[in-house]
Amino acid sequence: MPMNSHLVELERRHQALEKKIEDAITHPGTDDLEIADLKKRKLLLKDEINRLKGEEALH
Repeated sequence: MPMNSHLVELERRHQALEKKIEDAITHPGTDDLEIADLKKRKLLLKDEINRLKGEEALH
């Protein structure tokens, strides 16, 4: 997969997790551990996006 389309896919997944987190926070029955897991996954995606963008800037 070309780097650019991989970044687009990661950013799409990051945005989807953001929406899931917002929905989970506004839903009173959501488990705090589930929200924490979603936030962790979102952070890992953001780190990967930033890493790939940094590599892309070097080339």
